[in-house]
Amino acid sequence: MRARVPPAVVCPALFAVLFAALFTAATLLMAVRHGAPLPPERSAHEWSTAYVGEPLRSLARALTATGTGPVPYLMAALAGLLAGARVLGRIRAVACAVAVLAVGQAVRYGLMGLLARPRPTVTDWAVSATGHAWPSGHATTAVLAAGILAWGIRHHARPGVARTWCTVLALWAIGVGATRVLLGVHWPGDVLAGWLLGLTFLALAFLAEPFALHHRGTPLPPKSPAKQAD
Repeated sequence: MRARVPPAVVCPALFAVLFAALFTAATLLMAVRHGAPLPPERSAHEWSTAYVGEPLRSLARALTATGTGPVPYLMAALAGLLAGARVLGRIRAVACAVAVLAVGQAVRYGLMGLLARPRPTVTDWAVSATGHAWPSGHATTAVLAAGILAWGIRHHARPGVARTWCTVLALWAIGVGATRVLLGVHWPGDVLAGWLLGLTFLALAFLAEPFALHHRGTPLPPKSPAKQAD
């Protein structure tokens, strides 16, 4: 009799394939156009440079600053502390969570240099930026950090509380990506590509969840009925 593949493996794998396919399709479209923005991208950029002023611009700068630097790594470390059990389990979970974030950022950085899409004109920038445009580093990192922390909260909090925090984290990741367009340093397609790349890595990371939480070959034994009664 053929063994059935558990849904915990099938679902993340399917989502990883879906997000990777969407990212690849968007990247091919960008490459065919040699990085030239689509008309909706240009319209969104022109609107942001013409109509986004204070205090929205200052709020966007503050929010965009949380999508890079130490904040995402602190979120990943917190996720590991929440998800792990006992000291060694927490150390293991923290290491895995930080590794997912670091590898995702490294791959994004490599793709950014390889694809080399130009950013919008520097005179339109409302904040400093480095490197090429595709995919957005802030968007990729925000999705990764939000997803990793949501994973940690899901293992620690009650379902209702976890859902609330997952919604807050999703809105934060969306907001960080949106600020890159509002501040004039990215085309909307760059942000969409960053989100898709981050989601691809999150889906793949869920496949490694058993390794992150338990030692291989030593799953936690279920509680006996007698102990549950006690």
